[in-house]
Amino acid sequence: MAIPNSTQKIEYLLSSWGKRTYIMGILNITPDSFSGDGLLTEPNTEITSDIEQESSIVSAINQAREFVSAGVDILDVGGESTRPGAEPVTVSEEIDRVVPVVRALLDEFDVIVSIDTYKSEVAKTALEVGAHMVNDVWGLKADPKLGETVAKFGVPIVLMHNRSSWVNAQIKQQLGGRYVGVPYENLLDDIKKELLESVAIANRSGISNEHIILDPGIGFGKTVEQNLELLDRLDEIKALGFPVLFGPSRKSFIGYTLDLPPNKRLEGTAAAVSVGIVRGADIVRVHDVDFMSRVVRMTDAIVRRH
Repeated sequence: MAIPNSTQKIEYLLSSWGKRTYIMGILNITPDSFSGDGLLTEPNTEITSDIEQESSIVSAINQAREFVSAGVDILDVGGESTRPGAEPVTVSEEIDRVVPVVRALLDEFDVIVSIDTYKSEVAKTALEVGAHMVNDVWGLKADPKLGETVAKFGVPIVLMHNRSSWVNAQIKQQLGGRYVGVPYENLLDDIKKELLESVAIANRSGISNEHIILDPGIGFGKTVEQNLELLDRLDEIKALGFPVLFGPSRKSFIGYTLDLPPNKRLEGTAAAVSVGIVRGADIVRVHDVDFMSRVVRMTDAIVRRH
């Protein structure tokens, strides 16, 4: 079935869960991404010139072009690093980083564009220029106005589980940041409970369940062992009755398991992606779209034969 434009693509995606696994490609419009793929070159400074802004747009378009040719379904644009210890970004700086990129992507490609933010003003500005969905790493618990913004535009939202805290973070050279000693009474029960809290916030804001996607938050406020258990039990998140987005790409639980830096985590990510699909993931969020698209297609061929 041919899907002629990106608006119809998002409608089709929302009505066709389970037919195949969708691929979300990561576009980090940051200088300090944990994965080393940030598309800004000047760390911890605002974009203050047309040249710097144009450079980030060109870099994003070039990376997006590779993703689109590899079969990406969604481009996820983010302007603030979520790695442990990352410097916060102001609303105005984040808008300056991501909105020109969102606009350029929509002009260049006929593909779903997601805005990765927990800030209502950033989401509002990106949605006004045409972004199709919101990816909130704090599950509507950071900015109480974000739910109303999403409901007003009538777009889907990814609600992620997150217990990140600098108190529980540990940084190691080469391997990067990980979380240690994060307390859970019962890992899966706690995650499910807190995800459903986010769903309740969304519903009170006017967002229907049909527009909600859940993300268990691999790597966010969870130890290496907890991440491995969560991955293996992802089907319990799927059992909540919502589509599931899963983002293991280059994460520290892979690095610490294999003792490898982010740029050598391709095979570990592939294993995690494949198991995640087997356990019920509907969308996988990845950096290496070309490689992972083959992993996704092969895994789908095995587990989605009917």
